[in-house]
Amino acid sequence: MSKNLESNVCEENIYKGLFEKYSLQIRNFLIYRGCELEKAHDLVQEAYVKMWENCSKILPEKAKSFLYTVASNAFKNDIAHLKVKLKYQESGASSNVNIETPEFQLEEQEFKKRLEDAIEEMVPTQREVFLMNRIDKKKYSEIAEELGVSVKAVEKRMGKALKFLRARIKEI
Repeated sequence: MSKNLESNVCEENIYKGLFEKYSLQIRNFLIYRGCELEKAHDLVQEAYVKMWENCSKILPEKAKSFLYTVASNAFKNDIAHLKVKLKYQESGASSNVNIETPEFQLEEQEFKKRLEDAIEEMVPTQREVFLMNRIDKKKYSEIAEELGVSVKAVEKRMGKALKFLRARIKEI
């Protein structure tokens, strides 16, 4: 049986077969990692949508790895977002104890907006390192390993990111 070198997951029968073969496994994988059933189902669907969007680039023998990676990363992103949300809610709850003036609240909102805008304006490689360190709480060595760069490169990107943020927030 010769393999068609042109085959990819855009072919309906291959895509459908991959869905039938791996969707339940990936959902269970996410549940075992702590994801709720409904969320796991949604993340599996998102992974298959992403695979379909990139179907011409994915060989059938690489599809399983692609799906697991996309689903796992989406789950990690959801957890990171939830942590940020909870941290913000906790800080909001404790700040309600201290009665803040409307001026302070307005200044705080304006600062958060400036910070978000500055982060968006960052060079993508610097933003990625900054968020992985500050939001995901990853060490430089973990970031370096994940991105496939040296720790020195991560340190340099982080230094430039912090310098950019300081300059950008001051000028506004």
